[in-house]
Amino acid sequence: MTTAIRPQSGIMDIALYQGGASHVAGLENVIKLSSNENPLGPSEAAMKAFRDASYDLHRYPSSDHRGLRHAIASVHGLDPDRIICGAGSDEIIAFLCQAYSGEGTEVLHTEHGFGMYRISALANGATPVEVKENERVTDVDALLAGCTKKTRLVFIANPNNPTGTMIGLSEIERLAKGIPKQAILVLDGAYAEYVEGYDGGAALVEAHDNIVMTRTFSKLYGLGGLRVGWGYGPAHIIDVLNRVRGPFNVSQAGLNAAEAAIKDVAYAEHCRIENARWRTWMADALAEIGVPSDVSCANFILARFKSKAEAEACDDYLQTQGLIVRRVAGYKLPACLRITVGDESACRRVVHAIRQFKGD
Repeated sequence: MTTAIRPQSGIMDIALYQGGASHVAGLENVIKLSSNENPLGPSEAAMKAFRDASYDLHRYPSSDHRGLRHAIASVHGLDPDRIICGAGSDEIIAFLCQAYSGEGTEVLHTEHGFGMYRISALANGATPVEVKENERVTDVDALLAGCTKKTRLVFIANPNNPTGTMIGLSEIERLAKGIPKQAILVLDGAYAEYVEGYDGGAALVEAHDNIVMTRTFSKLYGLGGLRVGWGYGPAHIIDVLNRVRGPFNVSQAGLNAAEAAIKDVAYAEHCRIENARWRTWMADALAEIGVPSDVSCANFILARFKSKAEAEACDDYLQTQGLIVRRVAGYKLPACLRITVGDESACRRVVHAIRQFKGD
């Protein structure tokens, strides 16, 4: 093999992404609580739309995503011409880095922020810059202090993954007003639907020309397997992103299922309510046995243990009980486990298992 063939700068600095585990050797019927999936699954309407799409598998999908864009706009009160759809919100993040970062530029993210910000920055030759959080909460002052003339993108997830914490709209607006003129603030709203009354920052997008909001159908809507996401931003930015977007980047089955899912407002609200109920129950039950967590605004909790060794030992024990959660040492949280909020049975099982592990 010749050594003259080399990838672009930054690519070999990317650690391969590790998704949440779904199997335990020697065990069947395990409960997966490692990827923040909706335990209730997609709505019946979304599943029907997916099945119906099978009759047209020989046809190319819509290239302008008009049906889904207009459905999103109708539900959220947005301008459909300022919506872009992608293969999960990850692709929108990648588009932003492709279009606005590159050699000699910097992309900011917080120390416990979603790993794709760093990956997409490196893939496009940019330098990822990590700034501190304040007790696992996004620190606006730290982000502003981290900005330079090289800053092109500032990513925050709100609520954040894997911490579950979030900051208020006034703090987000302060950040948007304070970043350099050449920079874009990206609000990753993958978990925004789990927060009652929260628009994910849509109103701020309307009021500023330097904010882009991303959302996904992988979490609350239960369509992680179809990879559908979307973004909303100023017309001049969405125009640029559409120029780098492939014309058929989302499958027709995905488009149809997502359109049906977002129109099924009642089912989405049911999922949000169920998640809030069992999230609170699980967090309180774990706190009672000495496993605290920050108040989570998402569909998981970040369980904190006394040490990395205890967290790993607990994870090992949970696996013997057929329960798969997520270690987050890669997010600089070695003494924590991220636990997806499952259905009632799953939540009760994981609390019972951790109680047994703790010896209570």
